Amino acid sequence: MAALEEVVREQLKKCLSSTNLALGEKIVGKVRDNYIDKDKQVRYVITTDRISCFDVVVGTIPFKGKVLTDLAVYWLEKTKDIAENHLIDMPCDCVMICKECEVLPVEVVIRGYLAGSAWRDYKAGRDISGIKLPEGLKEWQKLSSPILTPSTKASKGEHDMPISEKEIIERKIVDKKIWEEVREKAFALFSFGQEEAEKRGLILVDTKYEFGIYKGKVLLVDEVHTLDSSRYWIASTYQERLNRGEPPEMLDKEQVRRWLREQGFSGEGEPPILPDEFRVQTALSYINSYELITGKVFEGKVKDFNEEIAKVLSRDFAL
Repeated sequence: MAALEEVVREQLKKCLSSTNLALGEKIVGKVRDNYIDKDKQVRYVITTDRISCFDVVVGTIPFKGKVLTDLAVYWLEKTKDIAENHLIDMPCDCVMICKECEVLPVEVVIRGYLAGSAWRDYKAGRDISGIKLPEGLKEWQKLSSPILTPSTKASKGEHDMPISEKEIIERKIVDKKIWEEVREKAFALFSFGQEEAEKRGLILVDTKYEFGIYKGKVLLVDEVHTLDSSRYWIASTYQERLNRGEPPEMLDKEQVRRWLREQGFSGEGEPPILPDEFRVQTALSYINSYELITGKVFEGKVKDFNEEIAKVLSRDFAL
């Protein structure tokens, strides 16, 4: 771990914060730089080291882009028999080449436990995406069965907003038949993810999926069961900590959200600067989580990801 920590420290000055490539129309998300080649119907998805909390980019974390890409590809490969997805190839670290889909304007959030924004809404007496939960539930408690709590996809600088399934159909945001297929696939993916997490001594708490249409087919797009799109907890200590009223041991970026709240930031105004030591420890947490989830050893070395990406795509894709 000491050797890895040193590598992470050296990588602090080489974080992949942005890209500038001649791959087609560029669309910058909170974490990913997307390039669309309309002629080939291909999207180049480059996951940077940017970290976003409360829908705001708050800094960079060394190797985060590589961890998320490796994890996304790991899950996309494992779930392709459950839901066909957009992945074509991963030519190098941080890069996925994908089928260009018409992405549905709804984020599909599945929750197995009462945590995060769902708990805050529940505590305030609000429905959760149109779902009324029974009284007397505790924070971090397992729900009787997973629930689907969609949200609208916000424009840059705005916040995603909860929306009910009924509204999605009534407002014709997504066609009813397509939504039924999305719903079925999402629950199947979450069930599989929970089973796989359990094998690794983890709990997949909740997650976000996105879907798109490609040549008339519904495809799973974006990331799957990654540390940015999902909450993971350690299973062995969950019940004991719950009984004591303590938060579960978490693998996701909740630690960053908590730190930001402690500094008085929850999405409004200018975010505080992440200290280097905090960035290092967060990177190590991401790497450790990757290894726990996949059972694989993370291979990281100090390098300029921008330079490598440009070189590989130039050689193999005539950049």
